[in-house]
Amino acid sequence: MLKAIPLLSNPKGRLLEATRKKVAREAATLLYNGLAQEYKQAKEKAAKNLGVRIIPSNLEVAVELDKIADEIEGPSRKELIAKLRKLALQTMTALSEFSPKLIGSVWRGTCYKGSDIDILIFSTDAETVLKKLKAGGFNITKTEWRKKAEKGSVKSYLHIYLRPPAGNEVEVVMRSPDDLHAQEKCDIYGDTVTGLSISQLQELLEKDPLQKFMPK
Repeated sequence: MLKAIPLLSNPKGRLLEATRKKVAREAATLLYNGLAQEYKQAKEKAAKNLGVRIIPSNLEVAVELDKIADEIEGPSRKELIAKLRKLALQTMTALSEFSPKLIGSVWRGTCYKGSDIDILIFSTDAETVLKKLKAGGFNITKTEWRKKAEKGSVKSYLHIYLRPPAGNEVEVVMRSPDDLHAQEKCDIYGDTVTGLSISQLQELLEKDPLQKFMPK
């Protein structure tokens, strides 16, 4: 009886795998250099640049993006990760009454020199939130309401953009207090976005400021 040949022991299988990796690498390069803003756009553009129709997963692109950032930035990237997490803690502390949560690449520990800091807060009082930020000396560069489709309905969230004197941009998203314990699936890594509260981030900075939160 003939045994089934594993996909990667087959020349076509190896070629397919190699092509997926090339497209993922190209898409990650586009994202890192700011030539694409979203994963979908980056993957489609990468496939077109390479003249193929193979589209890798978001996770494959994210893995390559993390590698590229390490290769280009070297040891300075570790300093940046710790710095951005400390900056996130400062912003979250100023907004402590709104149950802030750090998410995004700074939470993951996969941020790089062009990354922003993503923070969720939970409130229905935009005026009070903005007053808190202004009182804390934060430079608010822009605010906008953005719509997002969720489970058959469309919700509007206030996005507040902050620019520290020296540091990457901070994006604060205000959601309803009803969403505080809601579970959201990450469209890049496929796991649940847990994020970090103020106390969890403080503990992280004390024990392991470079810890990564990525699915195994």
